[in-house]
Amino acid sequence: MGKLVVLMVTALVDMIGLVMVIPLLPFYAERFGATGAAIGMLIGAFSVAQLVSAPFWGRFSDRRGRRPTLVIGLFTSAVSYLIFAFANSFWLLVVSRVVQGFGGGTVGVVQAYVTDLAAPDDRAKSLGWLSAATSFGAVVGPAAGSLLAGIWGQAAPGLAAALLSLVNMGFAWRYLRESREAASTTTTIRGQGTREALWHVLRNPTTPAARLIWTYTVAIGAFYGMVAVFAQFLQRRFQVDEQTIGYFFMWFGAMGVLTRLALIGPAVKWLGELPLSRVGLVLLGAGMILFPLSHAYLTLWIAMTLMPLGTAFTFPGVTATLSRVVPANERGLYMGVQQSFGGAARGLFPWWDGIAFDRYGMASPFVTAGILCLASIGLALGLEHQVALPEQKPKN
Repeated sequence: MGKLVVLMVTALVDMIGLVMVIPLLPFYAERFGATGAAIGMLIGAFSVAQLVSAPFWGRFSDRRGRRPTLVIGLFTSAVSYLIFAFANSFWLLVVSRVVQGFGGGTVGVVQAYVTDLAAPDDRAKSLGWLSAATSFGAVVGPAAGSLLAGIWGQAAPGLAAALLSLVNMGFAWRYLRESREAASTTTTIRGQGTREALWHVLRNPTTPAARLIWTYTVAIGAFYGMVAVFAQFLQRRFQVDEQTIGYFFMWFGAMGVLTRLALIGPAVKWLGELPLSRVGLVLLGAGMILFPLSHAYLTLWIAMTLMPLGTAFTFPGVTATLSRVVPANERGLYMGVQQSFGGAARGLFPWWDGIAFDRYGMASPFVTAGILCLASIGLALGLEHQVALPEQKPKN
């Protein structure tokens, strides 16, 4: 529990820095003449870099340890925020996102760390606690970013995020301890390589691990793609600007914290991990479809409540189940592979959503994403009897 608390603090501070700058990106990009498609590319650049780096970080952490991997990732994030702070062109904004995505490839490492620490039956709950910490960061960060930008200008959020990352790096180096399982299994068991794991998911899409990864990929891509046009939609329909957008992101974070702290534990016990993830997909899809239909704040807030509820139920359930169906010494690798596939989706969906927003109307990207979330429920159906017992190898 002590290690988990330290990891949660590390993830919390990291998320505060991340979301201090994300809500501001579309507004800054528009100042440099960016179109909706260009803004989508900007948002997706993070995920493309994460796609490339995540399997490497996962395997590196399996072999060298979770702790040094996370410290390197935090330092890389600090560099990216400095670039953002002094960006004077659209392409420098893109560079900052690429560097940030390279450091962000360690997300799978954090998840693998949690599954190392938690007993199999507690993994979904522990991942939910970790998500609650990051969601709390998403409550504080957006408002802080908007406030700093309003008082001290564009550079202030980036500089503050860089400082937070460096402080967080020192905290992790001082207090975070290596997970015992990662240190022991990596020296005694030789697992498959990154390329083999990626090809396994592509060539064997019906295996439990692959189906879980594809479910995660579709859902995270649909949700993350929406972020590319979220601020633009609110600006056009509700006259939201860069000094107020942070408070809308705050609501997402607040609902995520509430759900993960108060609801996910009892919900996992009541429904189980996989059924809970399917409920989450329904809520997420419904919220996305309802969002562009909102012309009053009541409907808007209902939609903005359903979406974080959906993500809070979907992703911990899917990730916890994935940890059951892969060998213990390859958890970091497969969490990295999951992040890579998710990164590909997070790179493609924002680009497409930006194009759809410009060409087919404001509602089109949200409705399309919602339908895809609902359709992805089929990927998670019928997996219960195929899930291996804890610590067994997956059934092919």
